[in-house]
Amino acid sequence: MAFPRKEKQVSDFVAARRIDEEISFVRNDHEVNGTIYKILENSVIVAISAKDAEIIGAPSNMTVVSHKNYSVV
Repeated sequence: MAFPRKEKQVSDFVAARRIDEEISFVRNDHEVNGTIYKILENSVIVAISAKDAEIIGAPSNMTVVSHKNYSVV
């Protein structure tokens, strides 16, 4: 037996986000710019430069950022 998925209201901010859109966020006291790779329900997956990844201690050039923690450039 499967339960139907509840449809959640999406905020206008999240609904306006698009793939390849540039965003900015702060991680480990370093401001990072990147592009949205994938949009999730509560966050986005962001592609950042290899240099920024090294500075913030990310294991790759992809990182997850909550919708609450970034702004559109």
